[in-house]
Amino acid sequence: MLKITILGCGGSGGVPLIGGADGFGAWGACDPAEARNRRLRSSILVEATGGKRLLVDAGPDLRAQMLAAGVGRFDEILFTHSHADHIMGIDDLRSVNRVLDDALPVFGTSKTLADIRARFDYAFLPRPAHGFFRPCLVSREVLPSGEVTLAGMPVSLFPQDHHVMETLGLRIGRFAYSTDLVRLPETSLARLEGLDVWIVGCFQRAPHIVHAHVAQVVEWVERLRPKRTILTHMGPDMDWAWMAQNLPPGIEAGLDGMTINLNVP
Repeated sequence: MLKITILGCGGSGGVPLIGGADGFGAWGACDPAEARNRRLRSSILVEATGGKRLLVDAGPDLRAQMLAAGVGRFDEILFTHSHADHIMGIDDLRSVNRVLDDALPVFGTSKTLADIRARFDYAFLPRPAHGFFRPCLVSREVLPSGEVTLAGMPVSLFPQDHHVMETLGLRIGRFAYSTDLVRLPETSLARLEGLDVWIVGCFQRAPHIVHAHVAQVVEWVERLRPKRTILTHMGPDMDWAWMAQNLPPGIEAGLDGMTINLNVP
């Protein structure tokens, strides 16, 4: 059994964005009275049958997300890429180090790990002699099209085109997660066949230079035919009520705190 928790399903600025006429946020097309339009930055937690947990990305909302989900620890992290909204919670990982009383393994491509090391060099120093006053991470390089075991789970990785860089998608059994992408290579599309659940990034309604939009996701879904498609990395254009009324059957909006339980074949 897999338990997947969507810790956050918002774009790089979350929803609402900082600003707004009253200073309480710029909501765009999203109705501020609809609580499901409020979104933290995108991340998921995957829990295996044995209780081990894999965090995918650690953005600036990590602390709030873990507290909201009632999760005090996880065992490993996979970084899909090194954009700020996916890595800027790294300093809060020291709290997880304290719970584990150990260094935390983090996985990513060589480029992603190099970018993270450049910004958080202190997090990769040897374990402190007295307590975890800073995060303590151990890097583990993965290949963009590799097979790897993460938190005890067999994970298939595949590359995604984010226009400005390559990101990682992942598949575990009949579940897959694809955030921050605008195109998918044919080899990656082949890895997405036969899914029960696909969580996929969809930033807005109109085309975007670095993110998939609604029509693009619909095109992928029509080709791949996953049983259930859940949108993530949604910006302030993606109003909950609009999506409920306009998305095709089988495609739905994600929600911060949403959980999905799946049998692992």
